[in-house]
This record gives sequence, C-alpha cells and structure tokens, in this order.
Amino acid sequence: DNHGTTALTLSSKLPYQSTIKRKVRKKKNGVITANVAGTKYEIVRVVIREMGFVTTRDEDETANLIWSDSAVQQEKIAELRNYQRINHFPGMGEICRKDFLARNMTKMIKSQPQEYSFIPRTWIFPSEYTQFQNYVKELKKKRRQKTFIVKPANGAMGHGISLIRNGEKLQAQDHLIVQEYLDKPFLMEGYKFDLRVYILVTSCDPLKVFLYHDGLVRMGTEKYHPPCDSNLSQLYMHLTNYSVNKHNERFERDETEDKGSKRSIKWFTEFLETNNLDVSKFWSDISELVVKTLIVAEPHVLHAYRMCRPGQAPGSDSVCFEVLGFDILLDRKLKPWLLEINRAPSFGTDQKIDYDVKKGVLLNALKLLNIRKSDKRRNLAQQKAEAQKRLYGQGPVKKLLPGSSEWEKQRHTLERRKEELKERLAQVRKQISKEEHENRHMGNYRRIYPPDDKTLLEKYESLLATAFQTFLAGRAASLQREMNNPLKRMKEEDILDLLEQCEIDDEKLMGKCTRQRQPKPLCSMPESAQPLRKLKNYNSDSSCDSSSSMSETGEETEKEDHNEKKEKKVSYDLGENKYKSLERSGKLNEHSSNIKSPSYSSPTSSTSPIRRSVSCPRSISTMQSQAVEQCPFSAKASLQTQPPSSVNRSHSLNRSPSSARVSQTPSLGTVNASGSESLLQQKAKEQEVALTKETLLIINDMRMKFPGKTDEESELIIEDIMDNWKYHKTKVASYWLVKLDSVKQRKVSDI
Repeated sequence: DNHGTTALTLSSKLPYQSTIKRKVRKKKNGVITANVAGTKYEIVRVVIREMGFVTTRDEDETANLIWSDSAVQQEKIAELRNYQRINHFPGMGEICRKDFLARNMTKMIKSQPQEYSFIPRTWIFPSEYTQFQNYVKELKKKRRQKTFIVKPANGAMGHGISLIRNGEKLQAQDHLIVQEYLDKPFLMEGYKFDLRVYILVTSCDPLKVFLYHDGLVRMGTEKYHPPCDSNLSQLYMHLTNYSVNKHNERFERDETEDKGSKRSIKWFTEFLETNNLDVSKFWSDISELVVKTLIVAEPHVLHAYRMCRPGQAPGSDSVCFEVLGFDILLDRKLKPWLLEINRAPSFGTDQKIDYDVKKGVLLNALKLLNIRKSDKRRNLAQQKAEAQKRLYGQGPVKKLLPGSSEWEKQRHTLERRKEELKERLAQVRKQISKEEHENRHMGNYRRIYPPDDKTLLEKYESLLATAFQTFLAGRAASLQREMNNPLKRMKEEDILDLLEQCEIDDEKLMGKCTRQRQPKPLCSMPESAQPLRKLKNYNSDSSCDSSSSMSETGEETEKEDHNEKKEKKVSYDLGENKYKSLERSGKLNEHSSNIKSPSYSSPTSSTSPIRRSVSCPRSISTMQSQAVEQCPFSAKASLQTQPPSSVNRSHSLNRSPSSARVSQTPSLGTVNASGSESLLQQKAKEQEVALTKETLLIINDMRMKFPGKTDEESELIIEDIMDNWKYHKTKVASYWLVKLDSVKQRKVSDI
C-alpha cells in the first residue's frame, strides 16, 4: 500500500494519528433578541437594529426584550424569565386611566393637600354626580360661573371631549370625567399649548424614575380666547391634542424647530431663557409633579408586581420597564398642571421633529436598561444553583430544633440577623453598581427619583409612606412590614457597622476573649492590596464581584504564608544573638506589600455608638498618616515598627526605646533569673539595634507586587487607591467583615 512513498513520509507518520479531520464547532457569540410583533411603530424597529438586537419570530416568547403598544396581561408578566424585559408594569393603569387617576389623586389630596395641588378639581360620574351639582349650586350663589371640560373615563386621542358652562345640564348616567377648565394658560404667539414629557420607569422595587430632557410642544391651531358661550365648540382653540389639530387646515408642518404647530421642549427652554424666565425652576417643578404622581402609583404597581413575581427576591432586576407620556399644561405663572398620563404614548413619526425626539427617547431608554448578552446564561446558572440548594436542603441558617437551649436560641437569632444584613448589603451593592452604569449611560435622561438632594428625598419618602398607608391599608401586610423595615433606608456603611456589631456579639456569645478595639493600619492587612485586580474596570464591575475576587486571592495568600511558616522558622536567641530573619525577607518579598499609608486630617472618633473591631479596616479613615505596623519574627517576640511616611520613603525607622522594651518583655522572661538587671537591659539594647537594622533592610526591599505591572505602575495604582479611598474603603471592609470569619481574621492580623 505504501509503494512509492518516501522513507521520510513513512517515518514522520505516527501509528496513532488519525486521518479523519474532526469538525471544530465554532462557539456562537451570544446575541440580544427582541420581539417587536406587538408594535406598529417603525421607529421602535429602527432603534432595535441600531442597538444591535436581533428581531425574533412573532411567536417567540423567550426574547430578551418584548415590546408591546398595549398593556399586557399579568399572566404574561408572571411567565417571564428573570433575564427578559417587557415595556409595561402591572398596575400602572391606576394613574393612566382618567377615572383611576382622579380617584387616587382625590385620596392623596385629602391627606396631603399642599403637595398635590397640581391637578384640576375633578369629579367621576356617576358616583360623584351629587357632589358636582352641589359645587355648581355654590358657584351660582356666589354669582360665579366656571367652565368645565368633559371627557370619557377611558378615552384617548381627544375623542368625545367637550366644554360646558352650565353644569346642571349634565346627565348622571354616563361614565364621564368632569374637570374644571384652566382658562388662563401660558400662551405662545397667542396659541394655547401643552407639553408631552417622556418619563422612563426602570424599576418599582425600588422605585427608579428618569425624565427625558426633551419632548414635544403641541400647539392649538386657532388663536386662544377665554371660553365663552360662542367659542365653546371651537376645539382647535381649546384642545391641544395632535390627533385633533392635525385635521385643521391651519396646522403647520414645518421642519424647523422654531416654527410650526409642533415644536421641541429643547426649543421651548431656549424660548424661556430668551424671555428671562427661570428654566431650572421649570424643570424642577416638572420633576416634582412627575415624582409625586408616580408615588401615588407605586403602592399599586409594587403590589401587582409582587403578585406576578412571587418568588423574586426584593431588589433584584426588574423584568418590567415603562415609557410614559405625561401631558402637562402651564398656566400664566408657569405652574405645571397634570392633564393625563399615557402608558402607550404614540411613537408615530409624521414629522422630522417626531423622529428626532422619539428616537432619542427609545435609544437612551434601552441603553439605560443594560440588557446584556450574558443575562440568559447567568439566569440559567442561577436557577440551577437554586435548584441544587433546594434539593440538598442547603440554607444560610440552620433551623432551630425544638427544645433548644437559651444559648442556642440567642445564637440562632444572631445568625439570622447576620444573614439578613448580608442579604441587604448585597442588595445595596447591586443598586450602587446599577447607579454607576446609569450615570455613564444616562444620555439625555436625568434621574429624578431617588433625587440627590437629601431634603427632597426625605420629603418624597414621607409621601411614599403616606401613599402605602392610604392605598394598602388593611392588606399586603408583608409588603407594609417591608416598607417599614429600617434596613430599607440604610446605606452601605450603616449596614457594615451593624455587621461589625454582630461580629462582636458573636464573639461574646461564644465565650471568646474580646480583642482590644483600636484603629488598625491598612498596611498590616495583606488583603488590602487585592482590589487592585479589579481597579482597571471597577466602574463596570459590581462591588460583589470585586469582593469575591478579593476573597479568592486572599485565601491564596493565606495558604502561601501558612506553607512558608512550615518551611522556615525564624529563630530568636537571646544568648547567642543570632538572627535569621534576613533569610525570610526573600520570601516576604514575593507576597508581602508595603503601602504608603495615606494621611487623614479627621480625628479619631470616640463617640460612635457602635464599637469598632480591631480587625475592621473601616476605622482606617480616622487614623493619622503615621501608623504602627506589627512585624512578628517568632512566637516568642514581636517587634513594633513605624512604616515610613507616605510622602518620604526614607531609611529611618522612628521607634522609641521604651516601646521596644515593652515589646521585648515576654521574651526576656526566658533568660536565666539569676542574671543581673543591667545585663538583661544591655542585651535587650543590642538585640534592639540588630533587629532594627534587619527590619530596615526588609522594609527597604519590600515592594507592592501586581501581576503584569512594573513597580512604577504599581505605585501609581496605590496612589489612585489612596486618592479614591472613600470608594475602596467599603470594598476592603466588606471583604474583611463578610468573607472572612473570626479565625481567618486573627490569622491575617498575626501575619
């Protein structure tokens, strides 16, 4: 068979080599899929393609994004996977239907009349027909006459709207909404107008609201005159709906932004500036109106969402989001009045201004949602892990057996408390990570809830508590308890404080000797260098991921140091004065770090209600720039040194002889008691001088080691950590308190 084949070919052929070529499967890159079968607007498909999403078949229910023009059934939301997103919240109809909005606003006005004065007085027919007639009679007694606008309870696009001045003629049997007509609007070029403001709600647990800093100005097509009997039927004058005015022959379709019957809010704010009107107050008033309205909806939306997603943990990623269209009218004093809210605002693009504004609304909204290719894979892995936990009965806290002792009950309560704090800490960290992403991808949106202003946030939280009491009184008890939980309002540092206190209580309960609480320098803890691994991309990675990587590297360091202790033992002999510590310095150079300790001007706080652990690096912020570092050379003696200042890495080591003598006292006990006091002191001084020299050599040779970085680059990283210590402090503290138990903490402290 091999006739004619050269010897070289035969010798190069191995007997076990196969001539069959294996097919190498190329790993498919993940894609983000979108189901847009439920929308008629082409702009939605344009934005989907621009985002790089792949459109799926109409019947595909597993897409990452599902877009629908109309409200969706609650059953559909309940069936969604955690990685999916749909553009409607359950329960949002409580403010989007005119009659529901009026009913809920009336309840809030009764408890908070000063805060909810931005909606015209409203009556729902037929239930409030009698109250309306009584109001009309009072006006007649005072010889005053008002105009009322009548709307269908669940109407849209201006259908069925009319104006009346004689309220007595209205019939009670029709399902209508009757409002006082705002007859003194702010006019532009003599025309009445309203604003279409776009709002994005990304989550209801917790509530997150974004306002788009642009929108549409929709003008009437006839010059405005106050309502009278002769012009009540002229809807082109009194109504600003685009769906109504577009049928008027005077409707101007101009492509420039400063002309025509439809303009942008961006142009309108420039118009206000030109006329020396306060633009910042205009936006703050709009923001406050929007947030207060959504606070009314929040109890209904959150309750409905929890009913749809009963197994979903609080604070986890929301499967729902919503783009709302708020219709707002300005009066002569530029006070905004809420007209109605659209949960399915039109994304038609009849004009160029529609295309520009609405494309920005959708594009920036999808960027804020942060839909990732890995969401589906992560969700499946998480489901698998949870299934295994349920199968093997792995729980964070063991169940308390009947007949347990008082000590076991206390320990069980403490463990449950720690787990609750860790769970809340993870939620807070997740929210911080989301906020970091939102801050980078906000585009033309602005976060209006939660606001940055603490005073405003307290006011909103008070209104939110009132809304929950008003709308969920006597039901949703578990939701009410959760809202009243003080942990809900705690920040990361407060939760870490409580975790630290739990650690102290646990030590007392276990009968361990409580260590002396004092500030601990960062340079005495090897794990403080670990966050550097994530430093390059800390803005995009969550703090939970950072702390987990710190845990792995910290355990490796601990194992290396443990093995090193077995290999080499540093001897400390008082009689022969021999020191082998230099032999160890080579090993120390491999995994030890010498960090320039940052200087802090704040004094040490001694009035804190919660005591700080000796092992808690969060107390570093209260230290001065010069801190004491412990460098043990044997089990019998310890040497206390003071590392160089962060400004000057000199070869001097400030160390007082008195403190040295105190540190040597345990080892001096091993000397023969018959020796004289002066001889002992002389030997101690000699040992002190020798140890000081060797320690200086070790500290001089120590460097911060960073994988793939030079010493100079590592120095820059350390300086960046010191400059941004407020950011890194909580990560180091969380690793120390959450990832390490008390045994590991003591080991690291000894190192």
